[in-house]
Amino acid sequence: NNSYKVKISARLKQRGIHDVFHASLLRIHVPNDDRLFPGRLDNQIWEFEDAEHEWAVERIKSHSGAKTDALFEIVWKSGDITWLPYHKINHLDALQQYYDLIDVDSVADLPEGHGKP
Repeated sequence: NNSYKVKISARLKQRGIHDVFHASLLRIHVPNDDRLFPGRLDNQIWEFEDAEHEWAVERIKSHSGAKTDALFEIVWKSGDITWLPYHKINHLDALQQYYDLIDVDSVADLPEGHGKP
């Protein structure tokens, strides 16, 4: 279907996409080096609700905000650090350890945190 290819090519050009490139622009694919860039593998990008691929949390480092509106600074065992809201981490054992560390009983007692997300 040569007419189909012409239509596709025209649509690409309308969007500013050039459908031809020179072979000198091709490069050999080099997979990610996880030692240099940890946590960047395809199977490490997922939604937090996916319990099958749950990552291990090393600890909770700090928080910003108060009570259930707080964001928590999570240190993963991979070394990555992310900020997550309470509703994403309320099931973690590390949260109770964090409460013990800052001497509160529950999220209802969580004072205003001064972490910088």
